[in-house]
Amino acid sequence: MSKAKKELIRIGAGALVLIIAVAVSFPPYINLAFFLTAYFIIGGDVLWKAIRNIFHGQVFDENFLMSIATVGAFFVGEYPEAVSVMLFYQVGEMFQDYAVNRSRKSISSLMDIRPDYANVKRNGELVTVDPEEVSINEIIVVKAGEKIPLDGKVIEGHSLVDTSALTGESVPREIDVGSDVLSGCINLNGLLTIEVAKEFGESTVSKILDLVENASNKKAKRENFITRFARYYTPVVVIVAVILAVVPPLLVPGATFSDWIYRALTFLVVSCPCALVISIPLGFFGGIGGASKLGILIKGGNYLEALADTELVVFDKTGTLTKGTFKVTDINPVGISDTELLELTAHAESYSNHPISQSLKNAFNSEIDNSRITDVEEIPGHGVKAVIDGKTVYAGNSKLMDKVGATYSHNKTVGTVVHVTINDIYAGYIVISDEIKEDSASAIAKLKACGIHKTVMLTGDAKDVGEAVAKTLGLDEVYTELLPIDKVEKVEKLLAEKSAKGNLAFAGDGINDAPVLSRADIGIAMGGLGSDAAIEAADVVIMNDEPSKIATAIAISKKTLRIVNQNIVFALGVKAIVLAMGAFGISTLWEAVFADVGVSVIAILNSARALRVDNKFK
Repeated sequence: MSKAKKELIRIGAGALVLIIAVAVSFPPYINLAFFLTAYFIIGGDVLWKAIRNIFHGQVFDENFLMSIATVGAFFVGEYPEAVSVMLFYQVGEMFQDYAVNRSRKSISSLMDIRPDYANVKRNGELVTVDPEEVSINEIIVVKAGEKIPLDGKVIEGHSLVDTSALTGESVPREIDVGSDVLSGCINLNGLLTIEVAKEFGESTVSKILDLVENASNKKAKRENFITRFARYYTPVVVIVAVILAVVPPLLVPGATFSDWIYRALTFLVVSCPCALVISIPLGFFGGIGGASKLGILIKGGNYLEALADTELVVFDKTGTLTKGTFKVTDINPVGISDTELLELTAHAESYSNHPISQSLKNAFNSEIDNSRITDVEEIPGHGVKAVIDGKTVYAGNSKLMDKVGATYSHNKTVGTVVHVTINDIYAGYIVISDEIKEDSASAIAKLKACGIHKTVMLTGDAKDVGEAVAKTLGLDEVYTELLPIDKVEKVEKLLAEKSAKGNLAFAGDGINDAPVLSRADIGIAMGGLGSDAAIEAADVVIMNDEPSKIATAIAISKKTLRIVNQNIVFALGVKAIVLAMGAFGISTLWEAVFADVGVSVIAILNSARALRVDNKFK
């Protein structure tokens, strides 16, 4: 039998004894015995916790306040009310535990990504072991429907992979030989053979679990304030309650001790700050969990709170606003066809592994016939020379054209330009550019819509390239041709532009972004393709590399803070009203318990809303 069911039976039995005591007329001493029996069945554990905590030096907690209030009610002859208040309190605690557990289970379900086993090829056999026992470069096999246990590269197989647990992306990704795969994803249909790239402790799934599980260790300012507030507030209220019970009967003509003790007991029950102490951390925990559903990992409540006050967002370019992959975007032949220019250039560059060479071969999209190529010569810092089908081909930058004496076009073009000559005659140029991510423009628009004052891009790229990307995306400012140390200096200057309460967020993905991520108020790393150094240095990790998720994270942060502030105002407001009513004898212990337990339950249910992320966040 579950603990919850046992609690329900115990409280139900106590409630039955209470009903008998109220409904049947017994002699006074038997009546008292029934009420005491009901009281100890329902609230014996609360009384015991209060006594035990007093011996451990934890006097002013909720158990102490409820025990004093209900025992005091017995002493002033309010037997039914003493037991009923304890009953109401315990029922409220059950609802409170249910709400908290439900929220925690919702977050725990997000963490159901830890792989239980790995199928490893050892000595020609497939062995099932714990993922922590697998070493780098070992070969693992992932069958259809299984979780990928470790990060690695596919060496055999083709499949669709569900990455939603990590990235929040519902559309499966197609995986083929050569593709990098992340642990925690689910292999949907094919059989994948993977070479392990990282040990389990360094794998994506392990880091995600660690980030979310330890997020509660980094408390927001509001959480720390409430903890300090409760530490001083409760003893002060107890002292006021004692004064309320003793002073008026001694000074006010006609005042009785029983009346003012009852008012003091009401005052005590109301005073417990559990609605704030429980609901506010739960609100931040819910916000972090809700963000995790969308592939946004926030490393603590303090960073979630800081996101709401973001005024400036600064971006790296390559890999953050752009894909970091080069693609042929323009072909400009002179005297030959587009196809012939691309074919000759791809063959000339075929022996190089440089990203530009790879992009030319990808654009050609046909087999390279090596038998056509002779006398390949790489010219460092300039390009390549090759003889193809007996024709001497030079392919490279403007320096190479100057070196061979070719007359070429000096058009200003955004991207890397590969000029080509055939037998010393200029044959045209090919433009290769880093592609802008599909959602980069909408990311900037969303940030401006949610109140960001300025968006800035910092890049090491050439001025023409950087300015063209910034203009396309609608960024407010751009700084180009920067080294990593220059980026830090620019961020330092930008930090001086924000208000005292505002924050600057920097989003980057490369290892050279780690210093800037650490210097910014909030560091945001693109985690899907980002470097380990950037992810470690960041406070927020975007798992699917979509810059638009930055605006989503800010929106979730603002929603969470609205919920937390609602709880603070609601809890303190109701308590202040009922405390005043109790002091003047208007409210009873019933209203007091509502102001304590009832407000707690409402505040906790309100906090649970932070977990829900509807379509407007996606």
